[in-house]
Amino acid sequence: MDTGENSRFWRLLDTGVLTGAENMALDAILLQERNGVNSSNIFRFLQFSPPVVLIGYHQTVAHEVRVNYCNSKGIDINRRITGGGAIFFDESQVGWELVFNSEDLDVGRNLEDITKKVCEGAVRGLQKLGLKAEFRPRNDIEVNGKKISGTGGVFEDNACLYQGTLLVDTDMEMMLKALRIPIEKLTKRGIESARDRVTCLKEELGTIPPLEKIKTALLQGFSEELGIQFRPDSLTSHERSLLQSELVEKRSDDWKNLIVEPKNYSQMLRSIYKVDGGLLRLNLHVDAKMRYIKQVLITGDFFVDPARTVYDLEACLKNTPIADLKENLHEFFVEKKPRFLGLSEDDIYQAINEALEKLEYVGLSIDEANSIFVVNDSFRNLLKNNTVLLLPYCAKLPDCEFRNEDYCARCGGCSIGEAYDIGQEKNLRVISICSFEHLVETFKQLQSEGIQSYIGCCCEAFFEKRQKAFRESGLGGLLIDIDSSTCYELGKEKEAYEGVFGHQTDLKLDLLKKIIENVRVRS
Repeated sequence: MDTGENSRFWRLLDTGVLTGAENMALDAILLQERNGVNSSNIFRFLQFSPPVVLIGYHQTVAHEVRVNYCNSKGIDINRRITGGGAIFFDESQVGWELVFNSEDLDVGRNLEDITKKVCEGAVRGLQKLGLKAEFRPRNDIEVNGKKISGTGGVFEDNACLYQGTLLVDTDMEMMLKALRIPIEKLTKRGIESARDRVTCLKEELGTIPPLEKIKTALLQGFSEELGIQFRPDSLTSHERSLLQSELVEKRSDDWKNLIVEPKNYSQMLRSIYKVDGGLLRLNLHVDAKMRYIKQVLITGDFFVDPARTVYDLEACLKNTPIADLKENLHEFFVEKKPRFLGLSEDDIYQAINEALEKLEYVGLSIDEANSIFVVNDSFRNLLKNNTVLLLPYCAKLPDCEFRNEDYCARCGGCSIGEAYDIGQEKNLRVISICSFEHLVETFKQLQSEGIQSYIGCCCEAFFEKRQKAFRESGLGGLLIDIDSSTCYELGKEKEAYEGVFGHQTDLKLDLLKKIIENVRVRS
């Protein structure tokens, strides 16, 4: 560890424009080297060419990236050594990162404290460019309420690498198409909506400052906030040698696909659990007869210290009797003391338990159980207490005159009409949800009427994105997944951009009918 004067002077590396694999390899070796006794703290500027999608360390390519689109546009795909969500880097963006001994920032090893301290340095730098920048927990920097920088970090023993992006002049349409975002976001309205939440230097300043001006402002901000100074430097011959060796791994498909869905995916119990601290995807292989967990796979866009925590946790839970889950999980947290950013021990338990509860979905296959999302109640209770069926507008014909209305003419041209029949045969009140805003209004209306729960249909992508709204409604919800594959097709890109492309999804009518047949309507 550097002490005294040496800890105030950091190496300043500007490695210029590199490929995604080269930048990821440098991240790995600089962190590894900083963990040594005689190395110094580092501040690095980085840029990318060609454009690249970087998934978080705990994510899977299949869930986060449109691989075919990226391949057709020459967009690289790689994996970061830090956690968090997938990001898109084009040639205009500027990356920055600090590689340091965790004791040198006077905030200890707590990732939450380091995040705030480092982000405040970036905030100061952006303010010097004339921006009204602010830190937004858990790990973003915003200007006038719009995100301009995402950040994240990782530890290796006492060394920490903390990095961030700065959006300078991003191609929003390419970013939305490269990341696995529903096709509705690719309409003209969807792209404009994304711009309402994300911004860049060009948009805020009306021009793009010279690159050196941007870098100087950032350095001044970090220097003032962290009390450090910078000495321009370049990679040593030793670091260059390590880089060539590390590149073999970072260019490999094995690295990009370090985490993949298990081959027996259809036999796994699954859950999606999202809170402010991130998204957890759970895949559990369970022996239902003997009541124990055989294997666990945990993925998502979370941050955790130390990085190997997830592997240790998966190993700890392997062959765990379900009855001992909570106790074993607690013992793991006591012994290992993992630090999740914005996620608690109880969040991990709830995510696992939501998958395990699917064992109690009597009469359903594993595939059927995995097609159901339960919110704010148990599966059994939601079958006892229901009077409402919510259906999505996107299952109506694209040219249906009632597509965006709470009505169905029962013309037989789509699955909505049959779903109306299924619901009304059970005396359920059927509502067509026309938008997210309409969904929120409907929740409020149901609450005002004293209704406590509902059955609904929505795609996994919508549930994942809007899970917080479902939970905060206070209503119990039994949601059935729909076939939304067309939401991810890009064959109609021009129409999507112009806002005239319509897609149609299909309800899982057999499963909906099976569920509703078992509903006991509340009188």
